[in-house]
Amino acid sequence: MAAPEQLKQLSPTVWELPVSYKQGMRVPARIYATEKLVEELDQGVYDQVTNVACLPGIAEYALCMPDGHWGYGFPIGGVAATDPAQGGVISPGGIGFDVNCGMRLVRTDLRAEEVKPHLKRLVDRLFERVPAGVGSSGFLQLNPREFCQAVEQGAGWCVEKGYGWPEDLRRTEEQGCMAGADAAKISQRAIERGLSQIGTLGSGNHYLEIQVAHPQDILDPGAAASCGIGGDHQVVVMFHCGSRGFGHQVATDYLRLFLEVMNRKYGIEVRDRELACAPFDSPEGQEYFAAMKCAINMSFANRQVILHRIREVFAEVLGRPSESMGMQLVYDVAHNTAKLEEHEVGGQRRRLLVHRKGATRAFGPGHAELPAEFREHGQPVIIGGSMETGSYLLLGVASGAQTFFTTAHGSGRTMSRQQAQKRWDGRKLQREMEERGIYVRTTSYRGLAEEAGGAYKDIDEVIEATRQAGISRPVARFRPIGNVKG
Repeated sequence: MAAPEQLKQLSPTVWELPVSYKQGMRVPARIYATEKLVEELDQGVYDQVTNVACLPGIAEYALCMPDGHWGYGFPIGGVAATDPAQGGVISPGGIGFDVNCGMRLVRTDLRAEEVKPHLKRLVDRLFERVPAGVGSSGFLQLNPREFCQAVEQGAGWCVEKGYGWPEDLRRTEEQGCMAGADAAKISQRAIERGLSQIGTLGSGNHYLEIQVAHPQDILDPGAAASCGIGGDHQVVVMFHCGSRGFGHQVATDYLRLFLEVMNRKYGIEVRDRELACAPFDSPEGQEYFAAMKCAINMSFANRQVILHRIREVFAEVLGRPSESMGMQLVYDVAHNTAKLEEHEVGGQRRRLLVHRKGATRAFGPGHAELPAEFREHGQPVIIGGSMETGSYLLLGVASGAQTFFTTAHGSGRTMSRQQAQKRWDGRKLQREMEERGIYVRTTSYRGLAEEAGGAYKDIDEVIEATRQAGISRPVARFRPIGNVKG
């Protein structure tokens, strides 16, 4: 689709729409993409990112990452920092329904030749132990009191119960728990939906994948080694999931509330009802922030329990303790969040609420919030490709300040799920992938067709855009050999 006439190319990978593009824009809108990726953008992305630029209190720019595509309210890949001191708002549409949908990367000391003879058994057992698909329930059956404790304490609650190692917390964004989560701010319906979902993968683009790092795919050996990644056909495990129906209900509840109070109580007009919002410092804004943190923590807990199950499966199938296989967490990164952070804008440090919708935090070297082992090279960033293509480990860079230290989160879709269903047959796709050395288990052949590699942008192009733009740098690529799909 043709780009808007007013879209100005500032560099090979940075494009801008000025405030004159649309009435009400308070800041320019910037899109990070190569020319090829810009050519693939649909009009909805331009409409949405410029609508975001109209939000009260937005600072500097409305942003869209290289994997950007049309979403709910914000584009997926959308970023906006609002200033509470200047009437800045919080918007569920800028966070997403699957709050803290995110990625975990687990390294091992195993090599491909050790794992391939056991691959089908590993994938089959993971498929059994990590429930996937719509409405799936985990082995943790909690009562409401226990669930509320879990969503207030996050991954730490799981580790205390024996589902993980203490070092996992250090290598999880926010140490696996956002302080200030308040279960009193979540509805009974949200609790009911979340009670049995900790330890489950979900559906859609969520997956659990066994991958291999080939020697030629280590792009920066020193930086990769700092993350425990070598490249001599090393086996890693990567998975992607979020807060399931619990996060969806939290977002739904507060969208409904914000639509009631936004204009009537605060006089806020938005260009799209999907951008319903409230002043961050308002009672409603603070209630949602505390509830959203519960959803963030539920997702950290969900990924922590899944990691525990992965270690169990590898130990059972390979007959060795997971510790002896070096199954350490490299990092856990969150998408779909809003966080208070300090950033420099116009030469001044400001306290901003950074909305990241389908986008990854990517702090550069030396950042105080990073674990000591990552301060030299920068924060690990995990960007998943499609189940057919491969995924990447990247690191945050100092020049990432231009995007509030944010980068892409995945490949980004190029066609709708419905279009993909018409184009691919799930059973045939599964057979073809196995012929190419990728063993897949899925709960739905229709869902598998929706996730075909051809339905996504070229992951290598997305990664190259982040590198050229200076918002993160790739250090290793991983190729899939086994996959569990929801």
